[in-house]
Amino acid sequence: MTTATSTEKSGPRLPRWATSFGPQIIAALIVGLVLGLVAKNLGEPAEGEPNWLTATLTTIGSSYISLLKAAVVPLIFTAVVSSIANLREVSNAAKLAWNTLLWFAITAFIAVVIGIGLGTVLQPGASAAGEVPGEYTGRTGDWWAFLTGLFPTNFLGLEATTKAAETGELTTSVSFNVLQILVISIAVGIAALKVGAPAEPFLKLNASALAVIQKVLWWIIRLAPIGTIGLIGKAVATYGWDTMGSLALFTVSIYIGLALVLFVVYPVLVRTHGLSVKQWFSGAWPAIQLAFVSRSSMGTLPLTQRVTERNLGVPRAYASFAVPLGSTTKMDGCASIYPAIAAIFVAQFFGVQLDITHYLLIALVAVLGSAATAGTTGATVMLTLTLSTLGLPLEGIGLLLAVDPILDMGRTAVNVAGQTLVPTIVAKRQGLLDEALYNAKRTGDPFKDDDVDSAPAAAAPHEEELAGAKA
Repeated sequence: MTTATSTEKSGPRLPRWATSFGPQIIAALIVGLVLGLVAKNLGEPAEGEPNWLTATLTTIGSSYISLLKAAVVPLIFTAVVSSIANLREVSNAAKLAWNTLLWFAITAFIAVVIGIGLGTVLQPGASAAGEVPGEYTGRTGDWWAFLTGLFPTNFLGLEATTKAAETGELTTSVSFNVLQILVISIAVGIAALKVGAPAEPFLKLNASALAVIQKVLWWIIRLAPIGTIGLIGKAVATYGWDTMGSLALFTVSIYIGLALVLFVVYPVLVRTHGLSVKQWFSGAWPAIQLAFVSRSSMGTLPLTQRVTERNLGVPRAYASFAVPLGSTTKMDGCASIYPAIAAIFVAQFFGVQLDITHYLLIALVAVLGSAATAGTTGATVMLTLTLSTLGLPLEGIGLLLAVDPILDMGRTAVNVAGQTLVPTIVAKRQGLLDEALYNAKRTGDPFKDDDVDSAPAAAAPHEEELAGAKA
């Protein structure tokens, strides 16, 4: 055993940067750009037919999109049901739970309105024009279609469409109505809470299914470098370098929206509740900073909960419910600002006209659908959900992946800031906030677990995880 271990340790190992997800994505972007430029210069062997390299890149990118689409439906159902089921863990706290969810929705709505406003004013996708994919049929809704679309026609939210093929034969395809799946998931989650003890086996099964689906989704996300090569390569080969340059305005638009929420909306909400903005920023900043570096709300969760309790004065019994729930469902950056501006960008890029119904759908998905990003890094799932709901071409995701690592840092920082804000506001409104602790001078290292009633054995790995995230 000793010899085998020594041999394993002495073997060659790749440097850490080579096995990290971020550098892999950056490397994939570079490879995709190069291959895309090569494919564009190869030209087309026949009119209307792509060359072999463009066809290969297209196949790789479309296969990755198919994998994402396959994971969205089960992820939405299990994540929404689990988020609602978490309410049963809060004893005699129905009012707190309701107020928490209400403020999650209020702040998400404010954030998505800012995103829609910036998207329509700045028009980040209007300066470039892309060709609408051939299989894209599009859809424009009206008020009746919007209302009737909320009601599921079957339990799975399945929709079947039949159309005539070029050969004259009729072909039938089956798709999922994402909006109906959200409605079904919410109804099932609430029903499970009402049933009580008899529903426990179902909720445990749902929690296990969610864990399995998240693991599968993580595997899909780990394939993102390969998918990125195909999506970016195909985008460059099809649209050219000038079109890719339009992402600069898109990036600026996203960060303007994030800054407005973090430095204007949140401070206004803090101040209107009679609290010090400076104290909130200084108390929440360690978690916000770590979120910016780690790009993971879940990875920042231990520190987020710690600063919410120790710096902001939120009672532990309430924070232990609100912060974990917020880490999966409270994502103003990933689930509100980003998908709103991104959806408008994709629509403008492909020349698809949006009306008031589309904007209402964007807001509805942002408020109700953020649970779909539970346990994931980045906002690809939420963007897929939003584009699917609006009926926009999912090929637009390939363009936006080019700047996703840059955007994800700011998005995650705003996510975590909101996850500390809402419990603080709700605790203040309910008279539970320890204002003396909130206004106290900040001392000590927030990364150090100095809780006297914590078991040393449990504290050590906790510190190691935080230290790793900080690094």
